[in-house]
Amino acid sequence: MRISQLESIAAGGGRIALWGWGREGRAAYAALRAARDAGFGIRDSVGVPLTVFCAEDETADVLGLGDPSLDIETVASSEHLARFDVVIKSPGISPYRPEAMVAATQGTRFIGGTALWFAERAAAGEVAAGTVCVTGTKGKSTTTALLAHLLRAHGLRTALAGNIGLPLLELLDADADAWAIELSSYQTGDVAASGVRPDIALVTNIFPEHLDWHGSEAQYVDDKLSLLTRARPRIAVLNAEDPRLAALALPDSEIRWFNTREGWHLRGDVLHRGDTAVMDTSGLPLPGRHNRGNLCGVLTAIEALGIDAAPLAAAAVGFVPLPHRLQPLGTRDGVLWVNDSISTTPHASLAALDVYRDRRVALLVGGHDRGVDWQAFSEAMRAGAPHAIVTMGQNGARIHALLAPVARTAGFELSAADDLESAIAQARVALDGEGVLLLSPGAPSFGAYRDYTARGRHFAALGGFDPDVITAIPGIGIA
Repeated sequence: MRISQLESIAAGGGRIALWGWGREGRAAYAALRAARDAGFGIRDSVGVPLTVFCAEDETADVLGLGDPSLDIETVASSEHLARFDVVIKSPGISPYRPEAMVAATQGTRFIGGTALWFAERAAAGEVAAGTVCVTGTKGKSTTTALLAHLLRAHGLRTALAGNIGLPLLELLDADADAWAIELSSYQTGDVAASGVRPDIALVTNIFPEHLDWHGSEAQYVDDKLSLLTRARPRIAVLNAEDPRLAALALPDSEIRWFNTREGWHLRGDVLHRGDTAVMDTSGLPLPGRHNRGNLCGVLTAIEALGIDAAPLAAAAVGFVPLPHRLQPLGTRDGVLWVNDSISTTPHASLAALDVYRDRRVALLVGGHDRGVDWQAFSEAMRAGAPHAIVTMGQNGARIHALLAPVARTAGFELSAADDLESAIAQARVALDGEGVLLLSPGAPSFGAYRDYTARGRHFAALGGFDPDVITAIPGIGIA
């Protein structure tokens, strides 16, 4: 659905609403009001009527726009939502919420800003040239940013946007040679809903995640893979080491595999293209083997764009790692502080431990409980536990109960904390001035913090590091 189609709906007496007033919601509002050619823009202080569903504490911000054609509602019930023909919702709002599902059965159509952006790029059924959509449970942000970095090293004017922190609708009228777009599982369905085919879709891996938003593991996997199965990219770049991806058949897309001996892969620390050794990756600023494995995906995607990737591999040495992703903050009293606040699955925590497997580590785990199973993590601790684990957060007690019998036999220290500050204090005691204090919680931050960024900033501040210095995302936007 294009913005001009929304205007036609409104012109015919239909009603349009925005649901959510975070950055994505504000970007959707700005995009509609800027679309003067479609009739949505404000002329003589009057524009197409819009309604915003927002929280009570956001109403003052909405009123501050001074838009007389903008109504505000703070109760997004099924009855209220069903009064609208189209609701443009923010990604964090699940379409599986009861009120949304009831309104949908009564004819309300829910779309996202990502769907609007893609619909503006090409006609339905056509390929949006130069778009590379990256998703995966783990590693998608670093993979997307690394892709943009290498494309820019090749001389292409490249946009880095999407879930990484810049809504696509903020770049609606921008031009770029290539688009490196990170998509969460909340947004992959929007690409399919747009009817426009991505040029390239790169998927790193699939693990259970965001079960509270999707409702079940099966629905999460289905939504995540919709970027492949329903959006039908021209070329799908897939990780051959992931069993769910390896089992896929995509009749409408060409598949190119990475982490396979025929393509880009690692042999030890050495990057290979088939049987040709390209470079040693041990010195790259990509902590963890999983990140260097995803470099193979990036190089495969670059080749899918018709570019010789081999000469670009060396440019990865100049990549600046993203904040909150296995981010070394510095050393305090003999202890290295590592901020991996973006870790929201047990699999991510295991990957973080693997990076520091030869170090004395105190791991902080736990946060918002969305029903993810920690049994595999617990079993992994029998042979690969750190020196100490401190549990915290809403699911901390559940994780602690799983780990307690393992700790007695595996010999690692296990303790429980009420909050991050207390968890840090206990971890420092356990380390006794030597090792790595690793925040890799394996769970979302909701409840205690607004998002993983706020959690990471608090972790940095508690260690005496400047939160503003460590949180900037390099390269975001168009360059």
